[in-house]
Amino acid sequence: MTRLLSLILFLLTAGLLPAQQEPALTLEEAVRLAVARHQDVDKARAAADALKGKIREVRAQALPDVQITADAMRMRDPSFLNSSGVDKFPAEFLAAIVPVPVNMFNYGITVKQPLFTQGKVGTALRLASVEAEGALSEIDRAEQDVAVSVVKAYYDLLWAEQYRDLVADTQEQKKKHAAMARTLRDNGVATEVDVLRSEVAVANGAPDLVRAENGIRQARAQLNYYIGRALDYPTKLAGHFEERLWEENNIDALEQEAIRRRPELERLRIAERSAETQLKLAGAENRARADFSGAYGISARRPSNLLDPLYSRWSATVSFSFPIFDGFKRSGLVYQATANQRMARLEREKAEKQIRLAVQQGFDELKAADETIAAAQANVGQAERVLSMTQDNYKYGAATTLDIVDAQTAVSVARSNMLRGLHDYSVARANLRWAVGQQPWE
Repeated sequence: MTRLLSLILFLLTAGLLPAQQEPALTLEEAVRLAVARHQDVDKARAAADALKGKIREVRAQALPDVQITADAMRMRDPSFLNSSGVDKFPAEFLAAIVPVPVNMFNYGITVKQPLFTQGKVGTALRLASVEAEGALSEIDRAEQDVAVSVVKAYYDLLWAEQYRDLVADTQEQKKKHAAMARTLRDNGVATEVDVLRSEVAVANGAPDLVRAENGIRQARAQLNYYIGRALDYPTKLAGHFEERLWEENNIDALEQEAIRRRPELERLRIAERSAETQLKLAGAENRARADFSGAYGISARRPSNLLDPLYSRWSATVSFSFPIFDGFKRSGLVYQATANQRMARLEREKAEKQIRLAVQQGFDELKAADETIAAAQANVGQAERVLSMTQDNYKYGAATTLDIVDAQTAVSVARSNMLRGLHDYSVARANLRWAVGQQPWE
């Protein structure tokens, strides 16, 4: 068995057996990989986890604080000898009082519990919960932003590959025409000028093919960046351009759906709620509060007495405070919170207008791309027919090389416009779905 595995490994390494090909990547799979791997989404999720920790931190203000304490101390204290009336004591008495070092051992437990905070702790908990909702909206926004970026990168690579094929096909036609020109020249039908012109056209097309190949590498690197692969990974695509019909043409309905579904707008609504809660929290600052604190432990000079209840000590305290004057701190916090609440409202209104604008622009771009496709479809057929007729005429000397080059250029431009129209339509449709708050890859 070991020998068989070694043989198979050797054959694969030597290239004698076909290696397993990685399946082509669909658009949905690319989006799934990006959402699972991209740093922006992970950062949004980390922010949500951080807010979960913040909620626990705030909740701790309402729960008891329990601590076990222990200490050991060795000390020498001549405080009695430094008393103001010690000079009146008899000399023999003072001679007998010699401070010596002593050990002190303490251990115990302390408990602190807020009893009344004028709603400050409860308001802080509500604020943390609201911010946690905002973190979930940030995750949705990050996923949608990454998704639409992946869709664009996917379509860019798809366009680059098909454009390279288009350029290669045009270059192949130029080479065939150059061969035809040489044959006709040899037969005395064409001139040396026709041959040179056709060969120049072939040479001029070579840089276009190089640029098209470079465009593929750049587009593939961009897509690999989003899906978490090495930039030079040979990602292959399984999709194609599809002119899907856009059914909803009511701009007002699209805008209302966008305002209802866009995650960043939902985040701003949550920010308004957060600002309102912060205003309440500022109002609860430096108000009346009551706290309980208690302690129990043992304090002894000798370790043998640390378990003797005779040396136990305990205390229980209920404290109440009512601030009279705080230097206008609370009013300053309320003033800031009121201003922040107004800014949150203005930011939400601004975002609503921007979303309406994005929907309008996306709809216009989709419509323009659709019209471009319709015009290019008719033009491609006509340009191909003209090229075919010109090539036939050239065979019989009724057309020149310049006519062929012009016809080939017209076909290349028409096909390029058609391909660009399909690309722009797909991207515009994804942008419009993203602007409305829908999944951009469907």
